Amino acid sequence: INRNSIYFDQSEKAKSVLHLCALPSIQFNKHCITLKNMCFPCCFTISTAEVGIIERCGKYNRLAQPGLGCIVCPYEQLVGKLSFRVQQLDVKVETKTLDNVFIVAVVSVQYQILRDSVFDAFYALTNPAQQITAHIYDVMRSQLPTLELDAVFEAKEDLALAVKNALTEVMSSYGYQILQALITDLDPDQRVKNAMNEINSSKRLKYAIAEKAEGDKILLVKGAEAEAESKYLSGVGVAKQRKAIIDGMRTSIAGFSEGVQGTSHKDIMDLLLLTQYFDTIQSVGGRKHCKTTFVPSSRGSGDDMRNSLIQAEAAK
Repeated sequence: INRNSIYFDQSEKAKSVLHLCALPSIQFNKHCITLKNMCFPCCFTISTAEVGIIERCGKYNRLAQPGLGCIVCPYEQLVGKLSFRVQQLDVKVETKTLDNVFIVAVVSVQYQILRDSVFDAFYALTNPAQQITAHIYDVMRSQLPTLELDAVFEAKEDLALAVKNALTEVMSSYGYQILQALITDLDPDQRVKNAMNEINSSKRLKYAIAEKAEGDKILLVKGAEAEAESKYLSGVGVAKQRKAIIDGMRTSIAGFSEGVQGTSHKDIMDLLLLTQYFDTIQSVGGRKHCKTTFVPSSRGSGDDMRNSLIQAEAAK
């Protein structure tokens, strides 16, 4: 090829081929074919879920649908393609909250080109992703400074809805449909997160201590109630025991008075007290820790026995 001339070894064969193509303005020489003001077809393909934009002499002409297409070069040109697939744009926004805590929010926007607005989507915006990013920054930096850090985590749905409404209002005029806006991450400074964890841990520890104290209180109350009930039942048992002893002594005294003539009530009581005295001595002496028991040698009243027991306790 030399400028606008094509050289062949067999010019007749080339001549027949070019006549089949029906190309205009062709001059034939013996070994040279000269092209003047020639236009020729160019083929291209468009994938499924895409559309091609064709311009003729720099002006929009038509859309190319999926499949094989053809344009007339150099008058027509395939200037671009647009996809109808759902696209996602992730934007990181750093701003501060009402309580002056800096936080990084990650906003994910899912958008799609409207099939009826391909012309606007291609020619209205130079960089749609940059346009969407700018509006996300505007919304997030106007909403987050009005909320405290704890409220930001609770208002994720409200923030996402605000971003979606703002983008839908603006981008619909450019041929873009906003399908969803999501707040996928809220990341405050690491020191702030550590402080929040400490606060949460302290609250839980305080709650655990209160619950433990309440449990100890219940144990003490129930223990006191059980002890009171035990003492009451013990007192009832002792009262019944003493009543039984008195009834037995009454029966013994009555039987002894009838069986032994000439005995007075005092003699009978002395005999009973002496019997109980020996039972008490036997019980005290049978204890494991008892080494020595002091017993009065002379006959006397019950005070002597009480004094001997006091002396024995002092000796220990």
